Amino acid sequence: MSSWVILVDTLKDVSNTETPHKVMTVREYLTHPKLFAGAKPTILNLSRSYAYQGAGYYASLLAEARQHRVVPTVETMIELSRKQLYQRALPELEDRLNRCLRKMPGPDAASLTRILVCLGQTGEPVLDPFARLLFDWFRAPVLEVLLEDGEWRSIKRIRPLAVDDLSPEERAVFLSAVVSYTTRPWRAPRQRALMKYVLAVLSDPKEELPPSSIASLKHMARVAARHGVEVVPIGKGDLDKLAQFDALFIRETTNIDNHTYRFARRAVQEGMPVIDDPVSMIRCTNKVYLTELLHSHGIATPRTIVLSSLKEAGDLETKLGSPLVLKIPDGSFSRGVFRVEGAEPIREKLKELFQESAILLAQEYCPTDYDWRIGVLDGEPLFACKYLMAKKHWQIVRHEAGKKSVEGGYKTVSLSETPPAVVEIAVRAARLIGDGLYGVDLKVIGDRVVVIEINDNPNLDHGVEDLAEKDSVWEQLIRWFVRRLESR
Repeated sequence: MSSWVILVDTLKDVSNTETPHKVMTVREYLTHPKLFAGAKPTILNLSRSYAYQGAGYYASLLAEARQHRVVPTVETMIELSRKQLYQRALPELEDRLNRCLRKMPGPDAASLTRILVCLGQTGEPVLDPFARLLFDWFRAPVLEVLLEDGEWRSIKRIRPLAVDDLSPEERAVFLSAVVSYTTRPWRAPRQRALMKYVLAVLSDPKEELPPSSIASLKHMARVAARHGVEVVPIGKGDLDKLAQFDALFIRETTNIDNHTYRFARRAVQEGMPVIDDPVSMIRCTNKVYLTELLHSHGIATPRTIVLSSLKEAGDLETKLGSPLVLKIPDGSFSRGVFRVEGAEPIREKLKELFQESAILLAQEYCPTDYDWRIGVLDGEPLFACKYLMAKKHWQIVRHEAGKKSVEGGYKTVSLSETPPAVVEIAVRAARLIGDGLYGVDLKVIGDRVVVIEINDNPNLDHGVEDLAEKDSVWEQLIRWFVRRLESR
């Protein structure tokens, strides 16, 4: 008798003529516990369903109880039942997948939406490294992988597939894989190192201008894993689960009157390291506070006047020049910022804005082709980037009612090549806020370096802000959390 036994729901799924191994039904295996007394066969469980407490589930469960090796195990069945349970594997799998796809002809890679993996094989040699890794993660006979469109191919879903769902061509690949797999020496799944900490990342995949894309967060997860940190995505409905994690990284646009602030507050109450912390949110989201703070510490900004009524608007153009810029204190991503020229248009815009805020800012207009953005973490420079103005616009993001926001380009610059005065002033400004992660926006006007604002929730995208400093950006970020967790 062969050391391999194949379990099927019906003998039509795989017959004895298609394999040299013993084929028997799942029901036979369940009801004859002494059938293999004294022997320890390896079980290939091809049940059509691995649903919890179904016949296929019990076949693997009892195989383990009988000390029979089995593929798949109950643990694998459970992990594959929900994306939330196999989420931790996706960063490594997607990284390997995209490496494989880069070796395929462009049109073939772009059109690929589904991959079938049979016992670690695909029938497509270029994809086999991905297939082997997937099988190492999840020892299941047949796995279907559905892919998202995009330049970076993400995994939409992984699910086991029954043999009777395969096309004739796919069935041939599967039977060939059975021969190959069952003639090799048995190799146990690779044991993966347990992560030391779990970092929750609050994000919204539907946000129009998120501070980090989902692909960037997955890249961060790959870097974090090298430091013993598991990254788990959470959403605004997960506040009650926050205490289950070790630290929190907020990657949604923050505001003190929405759920991001509540998450930050709860994290602090739980003693968790958090970026952005609630104090930084309060300080950075209000431009009036920042203006007073920077001025009191001798850090240059564009000439600014704080307004509390229309009466103070009479000679703004004389004091600040024309055109000038009007700002709502808590605007973000270039929202709530308006360039206005002429006494009457200024008055009308102020009248409109005072309906939204009791205090407004009027500021000199400082036209430049780009703004500097210096990332600062824990009081030290992290990255440098030039954000270019949106096409035919005076800001880096162009907002028009009813239209999608348009962003300008960017040019990432290494910190060593960034003007020292820009870095030095950015670091001084960020240290006034705290020791978290900040994005300081500056303009260079002649020999003046002026701070435009300090962001508590700066953009951090793979291939943009990290283009010059590479993974050092993400590694420093992860180490920030690790240091604080280890010192608790």
